[in-house]
Amino acid sequence: MTDTATPLSGLDTHHGTHGGQTQTSLPALSLAALGVVYGDIGTSPLYAFREAMHATGASHGSVIREDVLGVLSLVTWALLLIVTVKYVLILLRMDNEGEGGTLSLLALIQRTSKAPSTWVVLLALLGAALFYGDAAITPAVSVLSAVEGLKLVTPALEPWILPIAIGIIFGLFLVQHRGTDAVARYFGPITLVWFIVMAAGGLWRIGEAPEVLVALSPGYAISFMLQNGLLGMVVLGSVFLAVTGAEALYADMGHFGRRPIQLAWCVVALPALLLNYFGQGALVLSNPQAIGNPFFLLFPDWALIPVVFLAAIATVIASQAVISGAFSLTQQAIQLRLLPRMRIRHTSDEHQGQIFMPGVNVALMLGVMLLVVSFGSSSALASAYGISVTGTMVITAKLAILVAYRLWRMPLWLAILMIAPFLVMELAFFAANMAKVLDGGWLTLGIAAAIATLMLSWRRGRQILYEKDREAETPLETLLRQLDSDSIATVAGTAVYLSPNPDLMPGALLHSLKHFRALHEQNVILTITTANVPRIPEDDRVEIEVITPRLRRVTLTYGYAEETDIPRALMQCRRMGWKFDIMSTSFILSRRTVRLSARSQMPQWQARLFILLSRNAAGLSDYFRIPAGRVVELGTQINI
Repeated sequence: MTDTATPLSGLDTHHGTHGGQTQTSLPALSLAALGVVYGDIGTSPLYAFREAMHATGASHGSVIREDVLGVLSLVTWALLLIVTVKYVLILLRMDNEGEGGTLSLLALIQRTSKAPSTWVVLLALLGAALFYGDAAITPAVSVLSAVEGLKLVTPALEPWILPIAIGIIFGLFLVQHRGTDAVARYFGPITLVWFIVMAAGGLWRIGEAPEVLVALSPGYAISFMLQNGLLGMVVLGSVFLAVTGAEALYADMGHFGRRPIQLAWCVVALPALLLNYFGQGALVLSNPQAIGNPFFLLFPDWALIPVVFLAAIATVIASQAVISGAFSLTQQAIQLRLLPRMRIRHTSDEHQGQIFMPGVNVALMLGVMLLVVSFGSSSALASAYGISVTGTMVITAKLAILVAYRLWRMPLWLAILMIAPFLVMELAFFAANMAKVLDGGWLTLGIAAAIATLMLSWRRGRQILYEKDREAETPLETLLRQLDSDSIATVAGTAVYLSPNPDLMPGALLHSLKHFRALHEQNVILTITTANVPRIPEDDRVEIEVITPRLRRVTLTYGYAEETDIPRALMQCRRMGWKFDIMSTSFILSRRTVRLSARSQMPQWQARLFILLSRNAAGLSDYFRIPAGRVVELGTQINI
């Protein structure tokens, strides 16, 4: 397989569809987007304002009016500038055939140049790695913050908070193999109820202290930062928790399209979030004792249990969105050759993007469980939250400048001018969150560093193997001279050989000639390429080149968000005129055993890591969905 393919031109952008799904009405898609896209940012009011006010209270010793208004102003303008302007208005227009996210930005940049610079690839790789840190910590902090509301119902339940949270998280990961299709249809309506409840609670408290609305002025945010110095940076790190779900707006664009996400944000999510945050501020101004848990204390006693229950459901929905995002990101990374092959199961016949990856699911579950047990409370986890998200946002901003410059043909100075204000803000948020490193932020950085190391090692190892293959394999012209040789026996049927380079003789074919001195009646050199677009229309999937009556060269092109299904693609070959019997077709694959060389081109530790990843990668037949009974594997050894 090749690492990249020439981008296909003339492809239509499919806003509002996903994987060929039929068009759905804008209101229905907007409702669905509420559940998937805004689940994470929609649960931020559970802890964001509380943690920011705890930071000011720890310094000033009490609740001060200027602090409340300053924090509210910071939250308001973070939501307006970073989420609304940067993501909703600008980045949602930087789509790759309807898909968004860090790896989609990388694919867009690759479409503008045959070989993007190493630092661009490393930036995108690091952004993807940071997402896994976010994916591990979001379920932990969200579920814990919701269950902690039980303390307000009765203190007797406090010892049960951790076991209940662990039970919810375990159950969430346990049902992942069933897919999200049946559950997701309820995500939107439930999340809509959640936003309405949050808005109602905030509106009620604002009515008791309407003077809190003066914090809509950015002057209070600026004044707070200027007057508090280092404390202002500490508080800024907590304020950022209010926008931690912003990256999901962009990453999940392919599920719903630009307009539904924009409509859901402007009409429902943003107004509800602002009303809730201002309601919490009004409550704290009128009752400083409520600083312990201002979100749940917004509501009257009779509504507390239903709100805690609804919050738990909302956090499960938020967690589900992040888990599904981790599956999708991993699939894209595999297709872009940044991770080894893994088992992928489709959980829906209708929705192509709904997949389940057992290995990723188990790793995430163990990571989330470890976080919950180690930190024990949402406040402790909040200290570890934010670093990975701010890092991803900074990387996204830098890649967006390149897209605006190269793809939109914008002058470089104008592209920088458009993104620089957001980049400066996000760098400030990143610097503020770096202060949390010793308080738990090291964990998310550690997760990201581990994932980045795996990706870099796999990418480097594949590059070395590709170079060795080019040195060892024989030009295809050599085979053409032997096809009709009397010394080569003819075997009935068709043989399909996978090859990363269609101009070279596949290793399996070369070994077959050396050892068996035989070729099939029909021989096919099959090359699979990954395009820099998320999906490829079926009509553009297959390219057939007849070299001789006995030899064909077939190229299958897939988008980086698609699953490779060779038998299905070969059925399309039949419709294109190539007649063959699948039951008399043998898929002859090379199974390479990688060994450590004394003169390795990689550091010893990295070479050993690559070998370990290679040995545990999913088999070619499983990954490409080739029937096991039609596969012949020829083993080879290669030193690295």
